[in-house]
Amino acid sequence: MPTTLMAIKQSLDSHLGENLVVVAQAGRKKVTRRKGRLTKTYRAVFVVDLDQDQNNFERVSYSYTDLLTKNIELEFDEM
Repeated sequence: MPTTLMAIKQSLDSHLGENLVVVAQAGRKKVTRRKGRLTKTYRAVFVVDLDQDQNNFERVSYSYTDLLTKNIELEFDEM
């Protein structure tokens, strides 16, 4: 993963519209996995529309610093 916020945003811009899995730390030994699609990138955050079959809410946003500090990880679908 890139090491600057601008590089992270540019990397995510190239994956717009792709399906992904967001792996987030939810506690000491708890991890949540959410499937969705990367829909928008903004100056400080990016938006993931979640799969409605598996989640109770429609979309979630994360900051680029979450990726930089490894609070979340993104796994893109390979085609």
